[in-house]
Amino acid sequence: MKLEIINLCCSVEDKEILKGINLVINSGEIHALLGPNGHGKSTLLSCIMGHPKYKVTNGSILLDGKDVLKISVDERAKAGLFLAMQYPPSIDGVSVSDFLKSCLDAKNDKPVSLYKFVKELENSCNDVGFDLNMVHRPLNVGFSGGEKKRCEILQMETLNPSFCFLDEIDSGLDVDAINLVANVLNKMNDGSKGMLIISHYARMYNLVKPTHAHVIIDGRIVVSGGIEIIEKIDSKGYEWIKDELGIEIKKEESSPKIMLGSCGAKVVKND
Repeated sequence: MKLEIINLCCSVEDKEILKGINLVINSGEIHALLGPNGHGKSTLLSCIMGHPKYKVTNGSILLDGKDVLKISVDERAKAGLFLAMQYPPSIDGVSVSDFLKSCLDAKNDKPVSLYKFVKELENSCNDVGFDLNMVHRPLNVGFSGGEKKRCEILQMETLNPSFCFLDEIDSGLDVDAINLVANVLNKMNDGSKGMLIISHYARMYNLVKPTHAHVIIDGRIVVSGGIEIIEKIDSKGYEWIKDELGIEIKKEESSPKIMLGSCGAKVVKND
């Protein structure tokens, strides 16, 4: 399968965020999306999935030639798109297991065998280190940040989408949890699906090896390549973008300069 993003422009509350994104993701590829905070990474994923807050003003998103922008959010999910969110919402009154069973039934257009569902849910809980007792609790209600992220990965493994978008799924996780998440992603990377991963953790990209890497600055992908892009950002931050490409990097007032590091984002003090 192929996901094509062509000259995508998007605004939020009349402020233009994405200014012409071009990106192609094929099945079997893992793409790393890098860039300073506030430059459009999360916005891109939200546009792909159809978040109503984000208004697409130009361009197209094609899934095997079909226009994704013309279908609803639930239809995008049924077509095989999945977003593991940076800030997963809590839904009181709906248990994790009921939520997942309803999603599977909707995706398959028919009820899934309860016995099969329970067995697969048990296996997935073991894979991501998610306490099986928690599947009977309301979705994300009272969950810690790390438990919410594990629950996102649990949903992803259960639904087995064709394209996985992960928005800083590793933030707030300890080393053991990051390893578990990476193991699940590597297990799912069987050549039948594509992945787009946002992370500030070099460790994550060491565990889940990207085939492609892209840097987004001010709503545009300004450079693409392989793992060497990630290594360069890890050692030099984003200053080389200005030095080599002549592209000024606008910074949010409260945002520190971000570099990749084995233990997470580093704050680099300006001289």
